[in-house]
Amino acid sequence: MTTISALEKVYKKGLFGDHEDKKDERLIKISEIKSLIIFQIVQYKNSSISIKDTNIDGLQLNDEASKVISNNDTRILWSGPKNWLLVSSKKELLKSIHSSFKETDFAITDLSHSRAIIQLEGNNSKEILKKGCPFNFNELKKNNCVNSVFNGISITIDMIEDNPNKIRLFALRSFGESLYDSITDASLEFGYKAL
Repeated sequence: MTTISALEKVYKKGLFGDHEDKKDERLIKISEIKSLIIFQIVQYKNSSISIKDTNIDGLQLNDEASKVISNNDTRILWSGPKNWLLVSSKKELLKSIHSSFKETDFAITDLSHSRAIIQLEGNNSKEILKKGCPFNFNELKKNNCVNSVFNGISITIDMIEDNPNKIRLFALRSFGESLYDSITDASLEFGYKAL
């Protein structure tokens, strides 16, 4: 089965906004991230298993608010108490996920086809998000995440790098086009390159 991009009808590659006479490194780079698996992992309230006993792709779940643990292929975002979002480029993790998390202790939900993922890269990435999001982005550092809204659209923000800023935005697939339009509109002032 071939997956259809959440942004297929609106995503266009090229240079847009105030890009003239700007070096490539000064432009915001916007891209749609595809082909990732996304799982929500929720530990049941009555579970007595310690999260330190769980391991997926060499990573242990962390119960520290807004923290992300990661390696080269997989990122686990804290979404709330006993609630995580696992994002990975390794499709073969599916079997490992189900063997690591017992049905009696965890609910595992595959969200891979229900999310649109937009990545912003560049020094002004936080400035773009400040235009539509109430979060204080001065506090957002590498390997932090936050759930918030951007122009009324619920999003999860994952700070991957901070020099230059590299930020992934996750939204429900049905809001993907609206989020992309909002992000690109906010980026016009800085000039952006859609990859």
